[in-house]
Amino acid sequence: MDFLLNEEQRAWQIKARKFADEEIRPLSVKRDAISAPRETFDWEIIKKGSKLGFRTAAVPKAWGGDGIDFVTQAIIMAELAKADSAISKTFSQCWKWSHLIADFCSDNQKQRFLVPFMQDDTYLLGSASTEPNAGSDKRMLVDSDPKSGWRLKAEKHGDEWILNGEKTFIANGPIAKLFFVNTRSNPNVSMKEGTTVFLVPSNTPGFRVGKVFNKLGWRFYQNAELIFEDARVPDTNVVGKANEGFKLRGGSFSDFELAANAVGVCDDATTSATRFARTEKRHGIVLAEQQVVQLQLNEMHMLTEALRSFVMRVAAETDGKSDGKTPAANVLAMNFATDVIQRVSELSMDVHGRAGATMHAHTDKLVRDSMIWTHLAGDSVQRMKAVEKLKAAVK
Repeated sequence: MDFLLNEEQRAWQIKARKFADEEIRPLSVKRDAISAPRETFDWEIIKKGSKLGFRTAAVPKAWGGDGIDFVTQAIIMAELAKADSAISKTFSQCWKWSHLIADFCSDNQKQRFLVPFMQDDTYLLGSASTEPNAGSDKRMLVDSDPKSGWRLKAEKHGDEWILNGEKTFIANGPIAKLFFVNTRSNPNVSMKEGTTVFLVPSNTPGFRVGKVFNKLGWRFYQNAELIFEDARVPDTNVVGKANEGFKLRGGSFSDFELAANAVGVCDDATTSATRFARTEKRHGIVLAEQQVVQLQLNEMHMLTEALRSFVMRVAAETDGKSDGKTPAANVLAMNFATDVIQRVSELSMDVHGRAGATMHAHTDKLVRDSMIWTHLAGDSVQRMKAVEKLKAAVK
């Protein structure tokens, strides 16, 4: 498979790398050190990146975006993540849901939501799925059990729907202006048969943000509770058809997103450790000349390049697909990314620790950020999900 970048992809890579080096890196560790979770976020970096197209890059050209392919998306994510993984994710989070608007929303909905999204540098998107009592079971459903899955209730009253319930750990929760909200519109059937998805603006009556979570890693990235108390949503905001919302979940091939982000973190960790080892000494010997450090650096480079190749292959194979199904390789890439990013960041910390086991803010941040992958991309449910897809692929 040819992984040579075309002219457009190379241009995006150069632009993302310049933005990461000049704008993101200088503030990354500083924002991470802020103790209050709401205050770690910085609107100025979002505005600057938005003006360069990083927020709207995945929107189809017909609606004013750049319509970049998945290979280009992977390239941009990795470049931005070299400077800060959480900031990269804040931008790419919008790509997933702008794909969903473009693929499944009506022209009226696109006019009402996609147009202002394109025009407003502070217009971020989110999706509300996880609930306090519905986390992993939404991915490994018991198809015949109506009690399995989401419980946020949606009841129709005339031309409106009334939403009651709670979502939790929602990405871009306190900062997004528009959410795709997954609800249970028919509690008497399985989630696959009784889910309705709504477009819910952040200023919807009866809708508010609750707790903002204070996380170990990805501190810039905002996650919060969303609370619905008789929230009134017009019927015109239903995405697709009522009770058929579960079908929308395979619409965008974003499963490799976290794997692409991990490539950038691994690049950063490997580069940092290599530079450190070339200049620092232990017992009078440069670290890079010690065999144990050489073996560690070798493993870091090897794993990073293996992950990069896997991600680029998945992105290339995903481009052009239109059947709405997520290939097993996409999920495997996420699983592999979890193992690689945590191993590489751990090795980076080990190399830096050979100078005397002192704290190193940047290296410490990479380790904490890598912990997030366990909960997003490499948990046991995701691994079982991959096995199920592999079994289905083997006839």
